[in-house]
Amino acid sequence: HARHRWRVDGAMIKRFHVLYVGQVELENIGKDGTPADARRYSNERLGEVFFAARDVAQTMDELGYYALWTAEHHFQREGYECFPNLIQLSLWLATQTRRLKLGCAFNVVPMWHPIRLAEDYAMADIVTDGRVIMGVGRGYHSREVETFGAPVIDQAANRELFEEQIDLLLKCFNDEALSHHGKRYDCPPPVEYRGYQLTEITCVPRPKHLPVEIWMPIASSKSIDYMASKNFKAMVTLNGEKILDDMVKAYRDACAKHGHPKQLGEDMIWGAGLYLADTPEEARDRIEPSHDERYKWFAPFGFVRYADEQGRTWGTPGAPARVPTLADGLKQKAWFCGPPSHVIEGIKSIEAKYPGLEDFMVHWAEGIPPKEFKEQLRWFARDVMPAFGKR
Repeated sequence: HARHRWRVDGAMIKRFHVLYVGQVELENIGKDGTPADARRYSNERLGEVFFAARDVAQTMDELGYYALWTAEHHFQREGYECFPNLIQLSLWLATQTRRLKLGCAFNVVPMWHPIRLAEDYAMADIVTDGRVIMGVGRGYHSREVETFGAPVIDQAANRELFEEQIDLLLKCFNDEALSHHGKRYDCPPPVEYRGYQLTEITCVPRPKHLPVEIWMPIASSKSIDYMASKNFKAMVTLNGEKILDDMVKAYRDACAKHGHPKQLGEDMIWGAGLYLADTPEEARDRIEPSHDERYKWFAPFGFVRYADEQGRTWGTPGAPARVPTLADGLKQKAWFCGPPSHVIEGIKSIEAKYPGLEDFMVHWAEGIPPKEFKEQLRWFARDVMPAFGKR
């Protein structure tokens, strides 16, 4: 049947990414392992994540991957997400690699002053010659965002703050001289400086590469419309097939509404969990404890993006509300397990729907040790990546 013929020409997946949220090498993992909130690690152990990131970045660089993405978080004594500053991390990783791009997924803007974020990114963009990719998010951990003095429990206040911050950030990037007078920021304030009244300032430096490529996670229909209005690019990870399809179409439609026509999947990164083994059974047995460990930490934050047979999102009335199993993830095509041919077929079944989709991201599942994950990356590069477009 025509629907089973994979594209062999035209647009297709051509860049491969990895997402590492910054977990330590976790032990006693899985559904019945150490409870997430009971984990504690020494400062020495928490610092290991930087060197794990370096080792994986160097492996990716050798193998022709496009970008390593990391996640900003704070206060995570539990050991799941231990990178507090992505631009600083990316700047260092750029000195340890040759070509690999380093993506920020995501700088949590409400915890930053937007001018400081703009300056830091501009410096990184200049000294790495464009190897650091900007990403912005609103945050979701109350322990983090509220401790930094910004709202997140009040979602409307969080959104209002974030949108003003982005306006100021973009002025810093794009305007040779800027002024911004909003609810939260007064830049510059009406003060005297060297004998004259300040009316504008210049962000020094500004990025070398303009306009800045900016990515955001798709979290809701409101966020999709906002992203499209700014022509930001979209990242979607570990979504069930139905939710993914809804998001890809909504993003395409919102971009068209705001004057940025795109093909389905264009300017999007699609991420999935995967594990390669000689048989699907072996792969499932190996990845299942890591899958379950992930959802022990993330499910309480609402990160179960699956739909039931009626199209209802998990957690909404009538739909499942439980923590998902690996079997659920495989059925939803959010996870792929098995030999390379099996994983290729799964990825291509999604790729075939979206003519503009050029970017695929491998999620480093929490609980897979760094050495084992690097072996997976080598196998994926050798036997899966060649089935797709040129890198």
